[in-house]
Amino acid sequence: MKIATFNINGIKARIEALPRWLDEAQPDVVLLQEIKSVDENFPTELFEDRGYNVATHGQKSFNGVAILSKLPLEDVTRGLPGDDTDEQARYIEATVMGDTHAIRLCGLYLPNGNPTPGPKHDYKLAWMERLRARAAELLAEETPFLMAGDYNIIPQAEDAKRPDAWREDSLFRLDSRTAFRRLLNLGLTEAFRARTFGPGHYSFWDYQAGAWNKDDGIRIDHFLLSPTCADLMTDCQIDKGVRGEEKPSDHVPVWVDLAA
Repeated sequence: MKIATFNINGIKARIEALPRWLDEAQPDVVLLQEIKSVDENFPTELFEDRGYNVATHGQKSFNGVAILSKLPLEDVTRGLPGDDTDEQARYIEATVMGDTHAIRLCGLYLPNGNPTPGPKHDYKLAWMERLRARAAELLAEETPFLMAGDYNIIPQAEDAKRPDAWREDSLFRLDSRTAFRRLLNLGLTEAFRARTFGPGHYSFWDYQAGAWNKDDGIRIDHFLLSPTCADLMTDCQIDKGVRGEEKPSDHVPVWVDLAA
């Protein structure tokens, strides 16, 4: 089962690039972020024609997450538990059944948190604590699950070409990275780093200042796997080349293969 996460930075802007990548990569499931569309305006038929079931949790002009799946989507829920006043569309869950295992999919678009310090950074840290609480609940249920998406977290210095440039940014502040580590310390596996070591591996390059041509990137799109899900992982890769194609997102897909 090939499962990908991809921050597309606007479905309208990626209306050609996203289907092109789907046709080439053939993922079974895709967790999308920043669809920037209300549910009724999402081009569902475009993906249904390719054999995908579609679930969205959209919001006008901002945020928005979705799941595309060639497998039936069961028990779809929208919104991260823990704050009934939170109206930002950043989280969606569903279950898919593979050949041997059911996998709970948690697609997320974690808040950016800038400028910092300030209310946006505080919201980010509170959101991460809610995510940690949800992960603890799922661990207690012992169902294989993964939490994947744009975390807006640079976990360590080797995950940025120029780490010093990010020291005071919410993506790399110590309290942000500590919150990420607290999530991992529940017993989750960061899939990419379980298989690939060292610097030079990025999933985001800004549109400004020639970042792509300089390979001035950061790695902020992650898969966190529960222990039973991590046992099923056979691979995890970043589709870096997508960033160099026509009208790309500033993020690229990251994917895992599960023997499920």
